[in-house]
Amino acid sequence: MILGIGLDLVELERIEKAYNRSRKFVERILTDRELAIFDRLSPGRQIEFLAGRFAAKEAYSKALGTGIGKGCELHQIEVLKDESGKPVLYFDGRAVNGFISITHTRQVAAAQVVLMK
Repeated sequence: MILGIGLDLVELERIEKAYNRSRKFVERILTDRELAIFDRLSPGRQIEFLAGRFAAKEAYSKALGTGIGKGCELHQIEVLKDESGKPVLYFDGRAVNGFISITHTRQVAAAQVVLMK
């Protein structure tokens, strides 16, 4: 049974501008494990990664129905890949029962989350 569905779309240019202003923007969005992955990427890929993770976290909070900041902070949400490369969503260190999809174009990143009961 579907518990909730969330979708978010982010302009890469907006994320890049925030990133160029301050590294703190990155540290506010990414967990330590996500940050370790981010730091190994090329500069162009970093922006896609950051935008995708931001969209994923927003989509998760929308699927929950809470939004970010209402018992659902950015650092509580983590997106990592499983052994096959599929993104897996975690909340407070535990795998979330649901599905996540992240995509990018040259201009935008989007994510959709479907939470299952």
